[in-house]
Amino acid sequence: MAAAQRSLPRIDAFDFLPGRILARKYEVLSRLGSGWEGEVYLVRERTTGIERAIKVFYPHRNPKDRAITFYARKLHQLRDCQMLVQYHTEETMQFKRMPIKFLVSEYVEGDILEIFVNRQPGRRLPPFVAVHLLHSLACGIESIHRHRDYHGDLHSGNIILRRCGLGFDIKLIDFYYWRLPPRERLRNDICDLIRIFYDALGGQKRYASHLPEIKYICCGLKRTLILKKFPTVTALREHLETMSWS
Repeated sequence: MAAAQRSLPRIDAFDFLPGRILARKYEVLSRLGSGWEGEVYLVRERTTGIERAIKVFYPHRNPKDRAITFYARKLHQLRDCQMLVQYHTEETMQFKRMPIKFLVSEYVEGDILEIFVNRQPGRRLPPFVAVHLLHSLACGIESIHRHRDYHGDLHSGNIILRRCGLGFDIKLIDFYYWRLPPRERLRNDICDLIRIFYDALGGQKRYASHLPEIKYICCGLKRTLILKKFPTVTALREHLETMSWS
C-alpha cells in the first residue's frame, strides 16, 4: 500500500440512518448496499423531492480523489450507453470533521440479479429466459465496447434488472480499473458475461443436464474456448440472435 494511502483515515462504515442530511442537500432514505470502495444510499433532494442514488467513498479507497474521478469521468464518457446509470454530480460532506466525497446519480428501481435468480424455482433461470438475459447483457456491453471501453466488474451483484416483455431492462453499476492491455479488458467482460449466464442456469451442478445449445455457449467456462467462439461481444450477440434450438 502506498504511503499516501496509508496516511488517509480509515473508515469501514458510515451507517447513515434515514433522515440524516448530507451536504445540506440530501436526505437519506435507506441504505442500498456497500462494497469495497464505499456505501450506496437512496436519498431525496431536499429542494426538489427527487430521489437519487449516492455512492459515498471511504477515504482510504479514494486517495487524492482518484476513485471518484475515475467513476465520474467514465460515466460521463459513456453517458449514451443506456445500460449505465446517469451521472449527475459529485459532492463533499463533513463526517467526523473530515471531508468525504460522494457521487450523485440517477436512482434505478429493480432487483439485483443475484436476488432475482434466488427467487426463481430451483434458484435458477430456465434456459430460454437465461438466453434472453444474456442477450440483453451482451447488447449493453456491446455499446460500452464500441467506445473502446470496458466494465471490468461484471457479476450478479452489480446488475439491476426488471422484466420487460421477452427481455430485461438492465442497468449496470460499479466499475473496476484493471491494469491490463485494452484487449484483455474487453475479453474479461465477455468471459464474465458467460459466467453470469452459467451461474444463472444453476452452475456446475446443473451443467451436465443442459441442452447442447447451452453448453456451446458456456464452453465449460474454459476461457480459451469461449474467446475462440466469441472473440468479441458482437460475435456473442449475433450468435444469440441466430442460434437454432434442437
